[in-house]
Amino acid sequence: MTSQFPRIVHLDEVAPNRRRGGDLRAMLTPTAVGATSGFMGLAIVRPGERIGEHYHPYSEEFVYVVSGELEVDLDGVPHELRPDHGLMIPVDMRHRFRNVGRTEARMVFHLGPLAPRPELGHVDTEDDPTALPPEHAGVTS
Repeated sequence: MTSQFPRIVHLDEVAPNRRRGGDLRAMLTPTAVGATSGFMGLAIVRPGERIGEHYHPYSEEFVYVVSGELEVDLDGVPHELRPDHGLMIPVDMRHRFRNVGRTEARMVFHLGPLAPRPELGHVDTEDDPTALPPEHAGVTS
């Protein structure tokens, strides 16, 4: 028998996080629901917007595209992501996401296992994560 209680979290209960580009909502986290093995959320990326390059030194990241057209760079190599695509990003792999379509993109993400401390779980690799990288500057869809 478990002593932990299930918790339903609505998207509107989570404040938008735009520090790294896009609108990232970490919904099911250790703080919010007592998760112990990882956390889950939703990324909302408007047309032309991106989530800056970063990596996770302790966690694999699992992504599922719900809607929209995304491009993900994995260690600098671009890959197309469309609705119903799933992606597993290994530990330490640099990655960034771009909305290359004309509509909002939505992508569910899950990371696990948890880093020993939250501030160790995410490493940015760009000075301005919201600026387009040089190889994509001037590219429009």
